[in-house]
Amino acid sequence: MNGSSSQTRIGWIGLGVMGTSMCGHILDAGYSVTVHTRTRATAEPLINRGAIWADTPTEVAHSADVIFAIVGFPADVREVFLGAHGALAGAASGTVLIDMTTSEPQLAVEIADAAAAKGLTALDAPVSGGDAGARNATLSIMVGGDPATVERVRPLLGLLGKTIVHQGTAGAGQHAKLVNQILIASTMVGVCEALLYAHRAGLDLDTVLESVASGAAGSWSLSNYSPRMLAGDFEPGFAVDHFIKDMGIALSEARRMRLSVPGLALAEQLYVALSAQGYGRKGTQALVLALARLSDIDWEVTASA
Repeated sequence: MNGSSSQTRIGWIGLGVMGTSMCGHILDAGYSVTVHTRTRATAEPLINRGAIWADTPTEVAHSADVIFAIVGFPADVREVFLGAHGALAGAASGTVLIDMTTSEPQLAVEIADAAAAKGLTALDAPVSGGDAGARNATLSIMVGGDPATVERVRPLLGLLGKTIVHQGTAGAGQHAKLVNQILIASTMVGVCEALLYAHRAGLDLDTVLESVASGAAGSWSLSNYSPRMLAGDFEPGFAVDHFIKDMGIALSEARRMRLSVPGLALAEQLYVALSAQGYGRKGTQALVLALARLSDIDWEVTASA
């Protein structure tokens, strides 16, 4: 793989809320990019900017030296890499596969082993930072896999994020991302409960946030999601159902390690309730709606007031 944008060919699979912005940064840097996603119409804005369409992940691999994927669920990861029309079926020796989906650590190991058997290298490189991080290329990228390969692709990863840390062998990137999600899960419960307390106590929510956000209680979730909650903006930077998937993987891994994680288990159940109430495709900040319902608060009315 040559580090020059004029010679290194990029493949990109998955153009959701984050993938579209991320792929756009690669295009903007002058790389030739071949793309695939479930619905071609989703890819049209990038095609109009110079991306090349491929009908399958295998076709993407035919035209790429480095293949990125950021899809939804582990089953999708398995399909786009290991399926009958997956990237491994079309990749030439020396190709680098980079999965940026939050997925199962053991699946990352399986993909890395399958890639190595074909003379390829696979990295698991999930990201944190949400839609804003994807748009602004400020993501945190947690990488598992061969350290020499990580260094080879670091310039590409640098187009997508500001914090790029090699965590260890295959699967280590996924484990690090699950640490991230465990931290977020309980924090989001606290953010929502605090806002509801402030509301019920009759405080001005903007004023109280001005006091607490810069102190010991401050957090990324408080600073970035509270304004959306107050504005009644529940559009997804990161979707509820995807977060439930992540928490489920973390809970499964915790059980395997005989680790008790009661805070994570509670957060997961609250998010499951939120999804059951019809908010699965909304952003994770919509948790405030489920918790408000427990105390008979109509948050959507409060937010629009």
